[in-house]
Amino acid sequence: MSGIARLRGVIAPNLTPFNDDLTVAEDLYIDHAQRLLADGCVGLAPFGTTGEALSVGMEERMALLEALVNAGIDPARLIPGTGLTNLPDSARLSRHAVDLGCAGVMTLPPFYFKGVAEDGLYDYFARLIDAVDRETLRLYLYHIPQVAGVGLPVAVVRRLRAAFPNQVVGIKDSSGDWENTRALFDIDGLIVYPGAELPLLDALALGGPGCISATANLNAAAIAQTIHRYDASDTAAMTAGFDAVRQFRVIVQGYAPIPAQKRLLALWTGDARWANVRPPLRATDIAEGRALAARLDAELGFRGPAATAPPAPLAAPVG
Repeated sequence: MSGIARLRGVIAPNLTPFNDDLTVAEDLYIDHAQRLLADGCVGLAPFGTTGEALSVGMEERMALLEALVNAGIDPARLIPGTGLTNLPDSARLSRHAVDLGCAGVMTLPPFYFKGVAEDGLYDYFARLIDAVDRETLRLYLYHIPQVAGVGLPVAVVRRLRAAFPNQVVGIKDSSGDWENTRALFDIDGLIVYPGAELPLLDALALGGPGCISATANLNAAAIAQTIHRYDASDTAAMTAGFDAVRQFRVIVQGYAPIPAQKRLLALWTGDARWANVRPPLRATDIAEGRALAARLDAELGFRGPAATAPPAPLAAPVG
């Protein structure tokens, strides 16, 4: 895996803002991405679950990815979601991202289908790699079975990694099942990102580079600080800070996480467009959003994101 780098730190699956007519608010999208990087994110994962990916069209995704790069964001810090239910569209999105120079693509298995055989999952990704037809493809599998309905068994991940070591480089495990995540760390050379910050310290102890977390959209600086303190062996400060990080996550995930985070950003930024979501999601009521904001303030002293994190670490080479 020489030449392949992993992003060490917190990666945000950045939210997708919409105008009142539900077109993509490109200005907010770019501003938010730049703020997340300033707040300590080492990378972004556009068009993940938190980014309402399956409510964003293919042409919109490609245009937004180009807009990020044109705004000066280094594509080597981007791992966009490219997984759809069919090979042609997944290959097209992946090829576009690779050709832009993205660090990799994060790809769901073909969801919706029931009773998918392990051989079928393997065949899907083998054919996807062939269809993308790029030596520079770096594929991060995306395991979120409770949402997608189709997961990626550890045995399939191991098989894909062995067959395509230069392409299948990592996985985001959003299952919430630590035993599954831990088993993935046993696959030689695989980069494993938990899909939340709750198991972050355990993942770092196993050699993981960080996490890809929805709540990094609001709390990136504190999550980044945890990883910096871990690397500096500042155990006391890390433990104290991580307690607040965990509490923040637990509070926010008690709500509908995408609409709730968007409502909070609308309140904190003063731009009402942030509250907009595309159907079938529904916007969080403003009173509920204010109550959540008040709780975060009362319990954690949190009044909104601020660019206070230390400089982001450089990507660390994979061994």
